[in-house]
Amino acid sequence: MANRTLSNLRGVATAAGELAPYALPQEFLDFRDTIRQIAQERVAPRAAEIDEKAEYPQDLRELFAEHDLFGLPFDEEYGGTGTGALMLNIAIEEVAKACASTALMLMIQELGTLPIKLFGSDELRQRFLPRCATGEWSPAFALSEPDAGSDPGGMRTRAVRDGDEWVIEGTKNWITNLGVADFYICFAVTDPDAGHSQGISAFVVEADRPGFSVGKLEHKMGIRGSPTGQPIFDGCRIPAENLIGNEGEGFKVAMGTLDRSRLGVAAQAVGIAQGATDYAAAYAKERRQFGKPIAAFQGIQFKLADMESKTAAARELLYRAASKVDAGEADMGKYSSMAKLVASDTAMWVTTEAVQVLGGYGYVNEYPVERMMRDAKITQIYEGTNEIQRLVIARTL
Repeated sequence: MANRTLSNLRGVATAAGELAPYALPQEFLDFRDTIRQIAQERVAPRAAEIDEKAEYPQDLRELFAEHDLFGLPFDEEYGGTGTGALMLNIAIEEVAKACASTALMLMIQELGTLPIKLFGSDELRQRFLPRCATGEWSPAFALSEPDAGSDPGGMRTRAVRDGDEWVIEGTKNWITNLGVADFYICFAVTDPDAGHSQGISAFVVEADRPGFSVGKLEHKMGIRGSPTGQPIFDGCRIPAENLIGNEGEGFKVAMGTLDRSRLGVAAQAVGIAQGATDYAAAYAKERRQFGKPIAAFQGIQFKLADMESKTAAARELLYRAASKVDAGEADMGKYSSMAKLVASDTAMWVTTEAVQVLGGYGYVNEYPVERMMRDAKITQIYEGTNEIQRLVIARTL
């Protein structure tokens, strides 16, 4: 069913960008329903175990590849669906309702390939994008470091040209897909005197390159089914053609990527919020106190009404921002920051309320809302903290 629906999606993205902000083409709605069915039937039953065991869901990765979900970030010429940012983020939202860790597989498939897609040479695009579109390869985006998170000026990783090769030395931190990725987009200082806006370059580093190794894996509060940690580049040699764009353009590559990819975090947050709202509403209809369902009490009704309303508002902003990315509008960066900010704050608030609706049951892992609350927190932090998003937005005013 999924592949049949997907075949009808190809070429729809341009038309979707021309629609009114709140309209979705029928093909998108059909595919959303297919993804929703996959998430409910195959992802949701695995979510608690993935979280408990901190297990990367390889079985679900293979399922997504079988249904062509990894083709969503890519144009048709590279074997993708060509359906654009809006459809991709609808898919992320649907998966995140069931399991935020699993949704991250779709998010990183875009984040780790956007630098190549937007700035890479034709040779790099042909070498990497088709194998990512099928799900055969998985990427990682290695920007942050132990002493350089929000401030790229603190970056210590260095890359030095040596004949036809670059030699990279340094350690990254908080990198999603560590040990799973087939290649890493690594940002390194190539001109220490030029400042971060012109002194950083971006490279593709395949995981089997000599000098690359997998360092410490983090033990995290949430999204425990996605490995995060430190890739190490110890005199790692790569060919000159693995440079993305021109030397010194790494900061531009990173910012151009994040302007688009942070929508995935917003979509993940909306999915978490909707999943928590749906579960809390269903629970409130079944849980009885004082002889009636707690959904009959106005105090609970108002909580659920606010949860649903705030989530719906975040979704509208997300879809609007995604439509701007698809249309290439100049203010897409501002809108993606606003969507990420609003959606992540909403997810944190909604999941906290969901725990409150369930009371003591919300606080134990027998019920999913405590996992959703833990998963929601990271959406306020990664791909630019919400404090950084407020700076980005304020500078446009």
